[in-house]
Amino acid sequence: MNAENTFGPQGWTPERLGSLVGKTYVITGATSGTGFEATRILLSKGAKVVMLNRNPDKSAAAIAKLKDVLGEHADVSFIRMDLSELSSVRRAAAEVLAKVPHIDALICNAAIAQIAKQTFTVDGFESQLGVNHYGHFLLCGLLFDRIEASKGRIVVVASEGYKMGLKTIRFDDMNWDKNYHPNKAYSQSKLAQMMFAYELQDKIKAANKDVKVYVCHPGASITSLIRENASLATRIAVSLMMKAGLFQTAEQGAYPEVMCATEEDLKQRAYYGPSGRWNWVGPVGECKLEPFALDKAVMDKLWNLSEEKTGLRWSL
Repeated sequence: MNAENTFGPQGWTPERLGSLVGKTYVITGATSGTGFEATRILLSKGAKVVMLNRNPDKSAAAIAKLKDVLGEHADVSFIRMDLSELSSVRRAAAEVLAKVPHIDALICNAAIAQIAKQTFTVDGFESQLGVNHYGHFLLCGLLFDRIEASKGRIVVVASEGYKMGLKTIRFDDMNWDKNYHPNKAYSQSKLAQMMFAYELQDKIKAANKDVKVYVCHPGASITSLIRENASLATRIAVSLMMKAGLFQTAEQGAYPEVMCATEEDLKQRAYYGPSGRWNWVGPVGECKLEPFALDKAVMDKLWNLSEEKTGLRWSL
């Protein structure tokens, strides 16, 4: 059962937002889908948004579209970053630190999913784990001091997919060299992101730092997450579910991450998103968090491994 929605039967919506003038948000993967819609919502309330995107051409097109909708005054920019390359993440983080003096929230929105065949990042990680978890782990660590100085937040966009697969981390075969499965590998990558976030909460509390960390999911939203790298069967199944009306819009899918980036007095040890049918759609609020996502021994082991793999020792 999901917790009773504290925002009422309609759940959280952007109508709760006041002015965000003077606020700065950094978001990954914002050229389309929920990342684009989250950017649009934040800009519409007067915020400044810095997008961290892989593709410069798509970034320029997204900025042009946002300014066309919101006006030339919209304070939006982008810095090139490829989460599949740790060196690219380091360069982007350095540019953010040089150009962005204040970060109210870092929104870890970008993701890849359902990669049909086992592929690897430049650094040798299984691609979904490398992009979704290791890339964001490094980015958050490199920007943490700036976020802490701003008394800011980190928002991790997870997925209901964390409930699938092994429901733990496959430490003996992180790259799925044995029996690679697109959905199980994706599930592990999203579970890893969640476990990172909850372990980070613990470390922040122990170090008496002033950063809030929230975990959310977009439900089933009409985005380009399932792309040509997914199997034909997966693409057909997703297309049929979209046509059957089982998915919500990308704008609705953006609500949870915007809420976590802006709403006051949210519980941190929680999991937010659409709370209706299968948590795919419906009012945005607190959803059930499965206990295996809070396995402390696994969280601690994953943290240490992530520091080793990314070459980053956090300042906590």
